[in-house]
Amino acid sequence: MSLAGIASQLLQLAIALALAPLLVGWVNQCRAWLQNKSAPPLLLPYFTIRKLFVKDAVVADNASAIFRITPYVVFGAMCCAAAIVPSLATDLPFASAADAIALVGLFALARVFIALAAMDIGTAFGSLGARREMLVGFLAEPALLMVLFTASLISGSTSLPSIVDTLAHRELAIYPSLAFAGVAFTMVSLAENARIPVDNPATHLELTMIHEAMLLEYSARHLALMEWAAALKLFNYSCIGLALFCPYGIAAAESGFLALLGAAPVLIAKLAVGGFLLATIETLSAKMRIFRAPEFLGTAFLLAVLGMLVNQMLGS
Repeated sequence: MSLAGIASQLLQLAIALALAPLLVGWVNQCRAWLQNKSAPPLLLPYFTIRKLFVKDAVVADNASAIFRITPYVVFGAMCCAAAIVPSLATDLPFASAADAIALVGLFALARVFIALAAMDIGTAFGSLGARREMLVGFLAEPALLMVLFTASLISGSTSLPSIVDTLAHRELAIYPSLAFAGVAFTMVSLAENARIPVDNPATHLELTMIHEAMLLEYSARHLALMEWAAALKLFNYSCIGLALFCPYGIAAAESGFLALLGAAPVLIAKLAVGGFLLATIETLSAKMRIFRAPEFLGTAFLLAVLGMLVNQMLGS
């Protein structure tokens, strides 16, 4: 375990914790600009999290231990995911655990706990959101695995640092399989992060909300952790997409500390472009009915499978 690896690991986790709310604020700003609305402050997510942390928590009398520990479990799972996704460098002490299947397992762990906590209080909205969340997860996880497996076929490994090293540090080539996988990953990312067209993060309409319905019973520090974890999840999915489809700028394992510092502004620039593209997709899309979500995610799964088949037939 090298000193540069420890530094890259700590710096990567610190940047994820610091930039995740900023990414949410940037997406909200771009979305407001594209819709010709008055944009909220860029730092509003930070102010919201800080305000929630200083308030007193109100917990239902019939809340069990699952409801109380879920914010910490979900936040911890998102922090672990941020630590194993190679966003700045591939020389990570957690590289041995940075497996595609382990990453999907972390997302599944957070989903199961948040669904259990939503049903724990026994409210109608929480149970409704939990069932919808599990439906989306049941359909999105296989598609995400197929996307990661498509990239692993090119590199010959399911280790995320190995995939990034293979794609970023070889001669420029066109991979038709990654084109299918990229479209599928975009669709999965929209669904997993409760974005339009699958969900609308800005609504509290009981007939359409999924993620927000599971957070209605949380307050104060618990709600702050859940909101921060949601921002981290969006950040993690953005970094996964950049690592798989735009890995250029990520420092290699043999690079020094200067290369690590140079990778940080490149990551910020790529996240800014990705956030603008996400806002554009949301602006151009309409919120679909919840019953259309299986068709949407089924299409993503088929595109990911097509990417694997193209890789097998063309070898690229």
